[in-house]
Amino acid sequence: MAVDKNLFLYDLAVVSMLKNEGPYLKEWLDYHILAGVDHFFIYDHNSPDNMKEILRPYVERGIVTCIFAPDKRKQVDTFNEAVQLYRFFCRYMTFIDGDEFIFPQSNKSILEVTDEIFQNKSTAGGLVINWIMYGSNNLEKADYSKGVLERFTRHANKLKDTIKTIANPRKVDYMFTPHYMVYFDGYHQLDEVSLHFFPNTNYKISDKIIMNHYFYKSHEEFQNKMARNSAAYGKNPEERLKKTFSHEESNDVYDDSILKYRNSRQKIMGEKINQINYGKIYGALVNNLAPTFQRNAPKEFFNGKMETFLTCRKLAEYLRGRILDEESGKFFEEAALRAIYKTLFTNVSIADIKLLLSEMPNILTRDYPIVKNIVEACIKILSQIKDSVRNTINDPKKMLMWRQFTEYDYLMRMLQSFKFPENKG
Repeated sequence: MAVDKNLFLYDLAVVSMLKNEGPYLKEWLDYHILAGVDHFFIYDHNSPDNMKEILRPYVERGIVTCIFAPDKRKQVDTFNEAVQLYRFFCRYMTFIDGDEFIFPQSNKSILEVTDEIFQNKSTAGGLVINWIMYGSNNLEKADYSKGVLERFTRHANKLKDTIKTIANPRKVDYMFTPHYMVYFDGYHQLDEVSLHFFPNTNYKISDKIIMNHYFYKSHEEFQNKMARNSAAYGKNPEERLKKTFSHEESNDVYDDSILKYRNSRQKIMGEKINQINYGKIYGALVNNLAPTFQRNAPKEFFNGKMETFLTCRKLAEYLRGRILDEESGKFFEEAALRAIYKTLFTNVSIADIKLLLSEMPNILTRDYPIVKNIVEACIKILSQIKDSVRNTINDPKKMLMWRQFTEYDYLMRMLQSFKFPENKG
């Protein structure tokens, strides 16, 4: 069951881990704002350049959240952290780099295209977008007086079989590379080209959305990139540079359509910046929780609503101290927790249970008696799931079954070991 769109702070958020992207950052941000991105979670990978100064006005306007990320942190770990921290704030999240531009093949926003593709696909967890690799335009030197989109207008003649994803983050179990993610049971990522479940081996130019990847830029810029990332590209970046430009880089097709798209979006958007509408969000919180205030709310009302009530709880926690006073914030958060508890006694799916378990570290910090009831119910459900997995352990996929069994057993023991203070009941 889809969650009320009005419950989210952001419709579409970009998560990115960046370093030394100062010369390109403003163009990249402004383009994606025009394309319909509401917010950016930028992990600054300890950049020594002027990235912080460029980000500052966007942070002040509430468009960017900037997080410090130490040099040794891995990108995939950072993206998993972002999913865990922000999944209930964003209707969709996408995980891209500073040289990647999401490009709808129409005048529509990224959000509009994504909504169209997801429509009536109840088991869709994410949308696959293929790269198209832009070359150097045979430019030797960097000309920072012009933008990336203006300077590099030639690309390879086919899509690359590498993808990035726009995901419903509440369906994501974890990411195992920056490109691919594992979804909760029963959910999949869609290949937009043919609108069937990924993977698809028949890659072709999509008529709806692609990812322009400006990996190379000029020879000078790529050389600088290789020098900065010598550890990632081997001990001899010069050799890799020569090989890349002679065998991989391609300028086959002239295509400046992304510039036309940007211009059309500028006419549509103007100077408009999507701001958080707290009144709308508060109204959605009340509307979604109001039926739970009734003492005899029918059990059917709670069926399939785990994602909704988990979102409501996180939202009530966020609004507390912002537009809600302490007492009101507690009232709405406790109401959401009680609704979560009642949902556990409906036809709850394994995906919903896993989503709840992923949020339990946060729920366990909340000072409400109902939390203990949620923990006890989760332990019983996990015990039942373990029995079910044990009974299928002879399945051909038994190694996967054993992994799941071990995972459920670990989670159950963790919950059993949690000690509640006496005043929690």
